[in-house]
Amino acid sequence: MRFISVAVPVPYLASLTYRFSEPHAALPPVGARVRVPLGSRSVTGLVIAHDADAPEDGEARDVEAVLDREPFLPPSVVALCEWVADYYMSGIGDAIGVALPPGARRQTSSFRTSRVVAATAHGLAALDSGATGAPPLPGRGLTAKQRAALEMLAAPAVGLPMATLRDRGVGGDLVRRLVAHGLAAIRQERDDRDPFEAGAMHAPPLRPVDRDPPLALTAEQEAALDRLSALADAGRFSVALLRGVTGSGKTEIYMRLADRVCRMGKQALVLVPEIALTPSVAARVRAAFGSRVAVQHSALSDGERHDQWHRIRRGEVDVVVGTRSAVFSPLTRLGLVIVDEEHDTSYKQEEAPRYHGRDVAIVRASHGQALVVLGSATPSMETCQHATSGKYACVVLERRVLDRPLASVRLVNMRAEYAEEGPDVVIGRELASAVDDRLHRREQALILLNRRGYATAVFCRQCGDTFECPNCSVSLTVHRARAGPPRAASKGWTARCHYCNYAMTVPAACRKCAAPYLEQAGFGTEKVEQHLRERFPDARIARLDRDAVRRRGALASLLSRFAAGEIDVLVGTQMIAKGHDFPRVTLVGVISADVGLGLADFRAAERTFQLLTQVAGRAGRGERAGEAIVQTLYPEHYSIQLACRQDYPAFFERELAYRRAMRYPPVVALVNVIVRGRTFAAAMHTATDLAHALGPSAARGGFAVLGPAPAPLVRLRGEHRVQFFLKGARRADMREALKAALAAMPHVRRRATVDVDPVSIL
Repeated sequence: MRFISVAVPVPYLASLTYRFSEPHAALPPVGARVRVPLGSRSVTGLVIAHDADAPEDGEARDVEAVLDREPFLPPSVVALCEWVADYYMSGIGDAIGVALPPGARRQTSSFRTSRVVAATAHGLAALDSGATGAPPLPGRGLTAKQRAALEMLAAPAVGLPMATLRDRGVGGDLVRRLVAHGLAAIRQERDDRDPFEAGAMHAPPLRPVDRDPPLALTAEQEAALDRLSALADAGRFSVALLRGVTGSGKTEIYMRLADRVCRMGKQALVLVPEIALTPSVAARVRAAFGSRVAVQHSALSDGERHDQWHRIRRGEVDVVVGTRSAVFSPLTRLGLVIVDEEHDTSYKQEEAPRYHGRDVAIVRASHGQALVVLGSATPSMETCQHATSGKYACVVLERRVLDRPLASVRLVNMRAEYAEEGPDVVIGRELASAVDDRLHRREQALILLNRRGYATAVFCRQCGDTFECPNCSVSLTVHRARAGPPRAASKGWTARCHYCNYAMTVPAACRKCAAPYLEQAGFGTEKVEQHLRERFPDARIARLDRDAVRRRGALASLLSRFAAGEIDVLVGTQMIAKGHDFPRVTLVGVISADVGLGLADFRAAERTFQLLTQVAGRAGRGERAGEAIVQTLYPEHYSIQLACRQDYPAFFERELAYRRAMRYPPVVALVNVIVRGRTFAAAMHTATDLAHALGPSAARGGFAVLGPAPAPLVRLRGEHRVQFFLKGARRADMREALKAALAAMPHVRRRATVDVDPVSIL
């Protein structure tokens, strides 16, 4: 009797054992899809191991069908998924699900086909005869339309798609007559959907990317490329941090390194935080490597993702560009992994499996003996600590290309501005004057406020009632329901929760006391945009945040317009700070630079420093010098002071001293456990039981259990939340203890969220 282990698509579930009853058939290979029974239904699972042990009770159900005789998912990717499931404490089915393309669990093909029409030898002979009275058609010669159609079909040897013929005026009836008389033939061909085409992206094509830096590398770039090339040539696993100031030309080094690896017969994987926000990377890779490039990210349609994944699997691709899930791409000759903006929190997935794309990329490269390059102007504390300790190689670019200066930065103390102008100031005098100056000089400006919406709260001035989300412990954010001036009427405003998406129309009077004294407090990007439009009515102003680019292709279109100079001022959230290269931008304004410092998260200062440094780096990337104006209530805070000086080494030392004193990562490892319940008492009771169960293991393993306590967001999507932390030097000990405790309390597993190496503790 033979048994196999199968991963099935059920959250938190380990692999299941099935019996393979065909005595003379070969076992399906690791990575093949099989159809198996699960409860009262049948599901598509993936083989992850052979020679599994028979279940202790002796009962095992039979495999119903084998869908693949060759691995559908490469065994190397299966092994990576097993590591992810173990390390991040998710089910193997969760991890496998991230690695599979859309439609992989269906038995029917998801490939799109198209009909291609080609001239037959008989049709070509009819054309070669040169006579319209030739006898290919019974009783008569070719008509002018038939000859014109055959000439079209004869030009490309492979023929033309039916859609192309229709566009050129050749209808279906004419094609059918040619086929009926043997002059043409129709065949079905796979039609891969190309996300680089404007039609597939639902957006105008991006304009050509200016080469910055130029072809001639700087001395720093040459030295960096030489060192990284030596690591790549060695053919061994290694990790290197490429820390370069904004505008130092890291992307050019990526391209040359990828080209070197591909010439060695290997493949390269380029990860970016959000591919829609870094179109220049995808465009430059496409320009350098042509059709041997594939993209993988969630902004594609299911069909596009399916086709791109299968191109990679067939070996038709040398370079893959994608977001975090692209780390599971079915590459079989991986030689280089690039993680651009490695510090970005977008690499961390916030649902099971809660993996970090950067860390999984390092593990994948270790399996394939590949080089990993982690690039950033503001590396994460963890990455810089590894580089400082010698675990990673460290390559530094301290100068911008062409010796362009970093943007000069001015701090504006908004406490003084509020004292003089009142508390309603959104855009201070210095920033307003700087925007006016850029408009007169026909230059561009970026204005950052990392908070969307119009107002952060709405409350009654008479009774104090605040509009709060009924599902989450947060105030509702006010949004303008439609363009136009603010209105007190209810139809002008919508209040929305940014966590569960609950929304309501803001009434004209208080719901509690019926008083018509509703006030709005705080401000977001919508209000900043309105203030700019009122202050500069002739300026071309646009907004870039999640609300403004919901329609597919809207973001790429907006960035394209800004790159073309069709927009003067772009207001946005952190989306405008990531990786963009706009040479006409000479001013960056930051409103409420300290908005993130008040969060109950030990990484608040790190994120503030990174965001301010990154957004300031968007200015002055062309021939004209750049300037950044930072409005803040806390100009003395070290994260803001050092970001203005763009002094990463000083920030790292200062922040590391704080982390050592408080014993936070990267000094120790952290696991965040959140327990959910219908009531707060139920959640606290369950979390307390689970934390107490960890006590003996904590004493043996030398780690601490902190809590439980109410989570910062104590209620989220209708559930009450209590959290506790495991803090220690050895992740393995903490994970094993937690696995054992959850196994002993199976009723808790679906109510507990385990986040290993969390990037947010909210």
